[in-house]
Amino acid sequence: MAENYDVIVVGSGPGGYVTAIRSAQLGLKTAIVEREHLGGICLNWGCIPTKALLRSAEILDHANHAKNYGLTLEGKMTANVKDVVARSRGVSARLNGGVAFLMKKNKVDVIWGEAKLTKPGEIVVGAPSKPAVQPQNPVPKGVKGEGTYTAKHIIVATGARPRALPGIEPDGKLIWTYFEAMKPEEFPKSLLVMGSGAIGIEFASFYRSMGVDVTVVELLPQIMPVEDAEISAFARKQLEKRGLKIITDAKVTKVEKGANDVTAHVETKDGKVTPIKADRLISAVGVQGNIENLGLEALGVKTDRGCIVTDGYGKTNVAGIYAIGDVAGPPMLAHKAEHEGVICIEKIAGVPGVHALDKGKIPGCTYCDPQVASVGLTEAKAKELGRDIRVGRYSFGANGKAIALGEDQGLIKTIFDKKTGELIGAHMVGAEVTELIQGFVVAMNLETTEEELMHTVFPHPTLSEMMKESVLDAYGRVLNA
Repeated sequence: MAENYDVIVVGSGPGGYVTAIRSAQLGLKTAIVEREHLGGICLNWGCIPTKALLRSAEILDHANHAKNYGLTLEGKMTANVKDVVARSRGVSARLNGGVAFLMKKNKVDVIWGEAKLTKPGEIVVGAPSKPAVQPQNPVPKGVKGEGTYTAKHIIVATGARPRALPGIEPDGKLIWTYFEAMKPEEFPKSLLVMGSGAIGIEFASFYRSMGVDVTVVELLPQIMPVEDAEISAFARKQLEKRGLKIITDAKVTKVEKGANDVTAHVETKDGKVTPIKADRLISAVGVQGNIENLGLEALGVKTDRGCIVTDGYGKTNVAGIYAIGDVAGPPMLAHKAEHEGVICIEKIAGVPGVHALDKGKIPGCTYCDPQVASVGLTEAKAKELGRDIRVGRYSFGANGKAIALGEDQGLIKTIFDKKTGELIGAHMVGAEVTELIQGFVVAMNLETTEEELMHTVFPHPTLSEMMKESVLDAYGRVLNA
């Protein structure tokens, strides 16, 4: 006889496990199905371990520029690839155990295996159809296994995987995805990164810090295409100062494999094709939702371009089936998945005052050097929408804390509706901007005006003061520039 739940969540990434916790908090009998690793891609192979790698890169960069801070370190600092990778994997393992603890603490049953929706309200859990990237060995104690389970509400949170281009499919040796790039046995001498979104640029930045000769190829005219053009241009200049080679308006048309290297044929918009040889190639051309083998097609669940179609509350076109996170479409960000999951389960539980997710107020962060962070409309998009705007800018080079930190290269940019004073966009590049952006996210969510921001007291000396100065600049009142 099938075991019954109020809610079953399929997938234990950031969206899935947070949704399961909130479900249990609301008094619903909840289970979560996972085939591979608690915490999903973000915790095990994405957000968290990449930040551990980038932290090692940051420390190495600081050590090799110690003289800039009046310090003397003998010789050039170098990275031990095994130790750098081991630290990153250790960080993930620690947090993976933390998710298991949270499941137990909140009385969420963990069902180990691969789920298939056989009909609304029912799933069958079987053995995984493919080997795990990071096997859980042994299977954690206290989890359930293969069998049939029922629930009134089934939430699909199966995430996404790297997209592969025909003819340039990753092979795990010469052509990498982020899985292989995160745990190299040794650092290559040269690397070509195909794609300059957050994943591509973060790995390009990391490997450059490790002393690798890095070339980035981007199909569109600017790197980090979703970012404001001015911020992107600033970031590109700084990355090129660090020695990255960047080719935009270009595509890799063919890859030839050697014994231990690849030759990529790079075609620019003028039709010229240039062969570029590198030890390894990272394919970072985006991700696609994991919608296969779930039984969605047979149940008539609507999909579009590899993602499940939902309303603003995670509901699909089939009663009792929901989807959240990457599998439900862009932006494919962990924090979007978490918030989307909470909205979905609270709507299911009948919590009053639940609002649909406003995707225009979701921040984006890229943890390269320099960091990039943004929320809301870019300047170009605001103008395209016909908004009459005011734009403020403030340079890191005019901020005391940035200068004291030796981080004086950066820019804060704010965009306001000229008529109402509404903050409609904020864009940053420079040290620690991924920590600063949330100040503007809160302001936008509270519908704060420029006047209120101008009358907010920012502590001195901090990097955050630049946020206020950028607001002041938009209205011709900048004080420290």
